[in-house]
Amino acid sequence: MKLNKNINNTVLKSIINIKPSGKGVVIYNDIEYKIDRSKINKALDGDTVKIKLLNRKNKNKAEVIDVVKRSNRKYVGILEKGKNYGFVVTKKDNIYTDFFIEKENLRKYKNEEKVLVEYKYWNLNDESPTGKIIKSLGKKGEVKTEIDSILYEYGLEIEFENKTLEELKYIKNEITKKDIENREDYRKKNTLTIDPKDAKDFDDAISFEKLKNNNFEVGIHIADVTHYVKPKTHIDKEANKRGNSTYLVDRVIPMLPEKLSNQICSLRPNEDKLCFSCIVELNKNGKIIKSNFKKTIINSDHRFSYDEVQEILETKTKTISKKNSLIGQEYRIEENIYDSIIELNKLAKKIRKKRIRKGSINFENKEIKFEIDKDKNPIKIYFKESKDSNKLVEEYMLLANRSLGDLINKTKREFVYRIHDLPDNEKLENLKSIAKKLGYDLNIRPKKIGASLNELLLKLKEKKEKNLIDKLALRAMSKAEYSTKNIGHYGLAFKNYTHFTSPIRRYSDILAHRILEKNILNNDNNEKELQKTCKHISKTEQLSTKVERASNKFMQVLFMSNKIGYNYKGVISGVTERGMYVEIIENKCEGMISVKNMKDDFYIYNEKKHTLIGEKFKRKYQLGDIVYIKVKKTNPEKRHLDFELLR
Repeated sequence: MKLNKNINNTVLKSIINIKPSGKGVVIYNDIEYKIDRSKINKALDGDTVKIKLLNRKNKNKAEVIDVVKRSNRKYVGILEKGKNYGFVVTKKDNIYTDFFIEKENLRKYKNEEKVLVEYKYWNLNDESPTGKIIKSLGKKGEVKTEIDSILYEYGLEIEFENKTLEELKYIKNEITKKDIENREDYRKKNTLTIDPKDAKDFDDAISFEKLKNNNFEVGIHIADVTHYVKPKTHIDKEANKRGNSTYLVDRVIPMLPEKLSNQICSLRPNEDKLCFSCIVELNKNGKIIKSNFKKTIINSDHRFSYDEVQEILETKTKTISKKNSLIGQEYRIEENIYDSIIELNKLAKKIRKKRIRKGSINFENKEIKFEIDKDKNPIKIYFKESKDSNKLVEEYMLLANRSLGDLINKTKREFVYRIHDLPDNEKLENLKSIAKKLGYDLNIRPKKIGASLNELLLKLKEKKEKNLIDKLALRAMSKAEYSTKNIGHYGLAFKNYTHFTSPIRRYSDILAHRILEKNILNNDNNEKELQKTCKHISKTEQLSTKVERASNKFMQVLFMSNKIGYNYKGVISGVTERGMYVEIIENKCEGMISVKNMKDDFYIYNEKKHTLIGEKFKRKYQLGDIVYIKVKKTNPEKRHLDFELLR
């Protein structure tokens, strides 16, 4: 759409996003229009609005002239209850107003409890919209209340719709002769699952067989969710809407109901299960000789945890200790299962080595985990490291995903690719600058960055600055997303890549299964609106990431609540004009030191160098610097930590 030079009368319709500053942003045809707080005209974040463009040179300014449709969003806040009316205090980030509550809606709710409120109306002369409380979330500050609040704050549904649950009753946990027709029987192959010890949904299993030609057949067996979840059903529509499962500190919000995710589709040991399988023949060097996809039926011989398999790989024995055992006592595994694990690991290492040599970036971040008490309060923070057992599974899942990407790409048919664009040049320059300050070189030329970054990460393996470089490198990377337009996956250095291996928890994989079956196995091509769905599930994935981070942040701040006055060593993880963020080295809890509280000088922010510089004494604070802090204040509800700078 071409806009007139005189744009005063141009009216556009789109969705408004409200920024924490209170200003609005509307994107139309990839052009961003900014709206001052005074020009928002009672629009709320996510509303569909009509905007009029303002004649401001090169600033793309606009004003809201009408709210076409409210977003139907529900808001979380604290009830301040009066005698004849109340307010739900919701002001936070992109919500710039509180909600007025009428007297008749107050009776069953308590003062200062957290509640869920929905928009009713906003009269022309009223300062605040009128809302309706629809649910109490509980006492503020309690773990369940705060995690529920995070879910509602981001618009995630906790419960499944009644229509979905009703439909679920008709799905039977049994396999008939008809179900097995045209499937290959893998029930007698050595097959195992490897998952976290607390996992309940087992998407994948791996079978292993040594062939007569001294090559190896590896079966990557994935739960055939699409056998049970059919298009246009309520179960499918809700799975599509959710897009993926969300993993919080204290619970999982699943994409599929528990009957499917934890029972019928879960590849539990010693049970016949229907699968969609990638069957790969590998030689002793890990080279793919051939691969194909089949509908199968399997029966897993053994369920392992990552800890159990790690013990096998480290000790080279068939005995699982009581400490790591899933059954709570020492036991021995059969020789053929032991041999399968050892050979699978050898091959996985060779495949991984080749992948990294081709430029796949080798991030090995330590994942934050919490030990929680019976009330779900965090009592310990620890780091989960990716070990050989994790990498073994990861490598075969990558292999299956890449194999399907290669197969579909040859057909030139529409598909759901997992894509990852080139890194951000400016952020790479910043990374190079920080690395140089720490004494390391980084080559950021497009064809060299992968190998150079891997080399740097290897050098930093046991160094204190590794976490900072990891974080900055990840920030420089583009976000991976789903698309029908294949541009390859930069981070993995794969030309063709998809998600096939987790249909219990990702809708993208359900789509990949359906397209594979239609386009390849049945030679039918009838996919519509696929790119629209790709955009949607990319957004739900990003939303889940935000929710998971918010959940972790809340737990971290809660953990630090009884550490006020404690001193810690930290690393500067972010610098802004308002102050600097410091991450405590021993537990990765991040807090802020406000420039207002840095009393030894007046500090000025250098945006290009991400540095605070003292005006009088020229002292510098920049990304990567080691500092010592004292915990000053914690606010778990706002997920905020305040630190005091010691030196």
